[in-house]
Amino acid sequence: NNSSQLSSLPLHILLYVNGVYYIFYFLATLAMIIYKSQVFSYPDDFLAPDLAVLFLMAILEVPRLYLGFKGNLTEAEAPLGLSLGLTVGSVLLCVYLLLWQSYVLWADVLLNAVLLAAYGLESGLKVMAIAAFVS
Repeated sequence: NNSSQLSSLPLHILLYVNGVYYIFYFLATLAMIIYKSQVFSYPDDFLAPDLAVLFLMAILEVPRLYLGFKGNLTEAEAPLGLSLGLTVGSVLLCVYLLLWQSYVLWADVLLNAVLLAAYGLESGLKVMAIAAFVS
């Protein structure tokens, strides 16, 4: 019976796409931070926090995606809820890189806008999946 399957295929696909996109995002953002530190007079005090935010975001991304996949496939709301919580943290770090990074290039705006849109869509699908699992 198809109605007994509650896991979300769109969520599964989006988690996969976000995982692939995040690798691209991380490498592109890292390359741009390195570029900006060479081309612009990057204050030394600000290079470390910008890099720290990027690496913290990468560290968060692993459990965020893992719990998202696990929660969706096992139809368990707890891991999906934890993944949703980690997404909130990732969104805040993304907003930092979008608004408060030392130098924000148009490419930063584009990369972060795509990531924020993906996080938003993914969060909506997670909430819908959690609602389906608990009902």
